[in-house]
This record gives sequence, structure tokens and C-alpha cells, in this order.
Amino acid sequence: MSALFTVGFDLDLTLVDSRPGIRAAYEALAATTGTYIDVDLVLTRIGPPLTQELRHWFPEARVAEAAAVYLAAYPEHGIAPSPAMPGAREAVAAVRALGGRAVVVTAKNPRNARLHLDHLGIEPDALVGDLWAEAKALALREHGASVYVGDHIGDVRGAEAAGALSVAVPTGPYGADALRAAGADVVLAGGLPDFPAWLRGHRTTAGVPA
Repeated sequence: MSALFTVGFDLDLTLVDSRPGIRAAYEALAATTGTYIDVDLVLTRIGPPLTQELRHWFPEARVAEAAAVYLAAYPEHGIAPSPAMPGAREAVAAVRALGGRAVVVTAKNPRNARLHLDHLGIEPDALVGDLWAEAKALALREHGASVYVGDHIGDVRGAEAAGALSVAVPTGPYGADALRAAGADVVLAGGLPDFPAWLRGHRTTAGVPA
């Protein structure tokens, strides 16, 4: 068996296609608050913390209130419509098959992140929420992650800050060229379906037979 190692994964648009759920939750927020929100535009900016997006639509004095409404509505509206990304379950399984641990590190609220994972039957060894970009390095270092997989340039920055290998998938708002330009060490052009074979090769190259 290979030596124990840890791989970190982002959640939104890496393991979970949360766009349908995020759309539904924002539509519920707009209806509840009577505030116009261009949800199509919101969906092009998935990744950063919720409050960062809400500041585009609400004055600062109402951001905390809007966030509370959104988070309360999310379990009802956001979970069921959101499927796993292609290859998500297989990617986590590939880590386990090689004797490793899988850790999800996300900017998403941890309760809602857990609901997504439980609904889809994806079972990481640990889940850490409410961390974005370089702040993700806190959890990645704590769990000893040597690889971090994500779709956003914020994930690339988080991996770099943690001293982890940045493996990027172009399944979010950035294409392969933009992810490379942001400093990703590896870009899997086919998304997570390419990850198991890459990981086996990476472990072999690292001197640990797969």
C-alpha cells in the first residue's frame, strides 16, 4: 500500500455542479427581499465568498441580513437540483484506492457543503468551509495536503500558499489557458475524469508505486 498522503478538493464546480442550486437559492433570495439580482451574472462568478457576491446587489448595511436569508433558504432550494460533477466520486475513490485521504476545503458554508456531499454520497475524510483563496492554505496545511484540486484561480492561489501542487480543472469560470496563466501546476483538460490516471502517474513519479 502507498504511504499515506492527502489530496484537497474544492467543492463548487469541482466536485458539485451547484449552479442549479445556487440559481434557485438566489431566485428565492430575490423574491424574499424584493431585490433585483441578475442570477445569470451571479453564476459566472461562483467561487468567492457569498458576502462578496451579495455586495453587488445589496448595500453594506443589508449584506449580513441577505446572507442569512440565502443560507437559510439554501437547504430547501440548493441541494436537490445540484448533481455531482463528472468524475467526482471516482476522483475521491482514486485517492482512497492509493491509500490517501481526501479533504474538501471550500468557501461555501460548511453546513450546506455537508448537505451537498451527503446528498450525493461523496464522503471525504474531512470538510472545512468558509475559507477562500489564500485562506484555504490554513486547512490544507493543517491536514497535510500535498495536492489541491480546484476550478478557480482562487484555488490556485490557495494551493500555492499552502505549498501544495495546484491541480486545476476547467469546469468553472476559467478555461485551461487562464488557469495555467494563474500558476496552476497541472491542468486536467478533461476535468475530474482525468484525475485518477493523473494521480496514479503522479504517485509513481513521486517514488510511491501506485
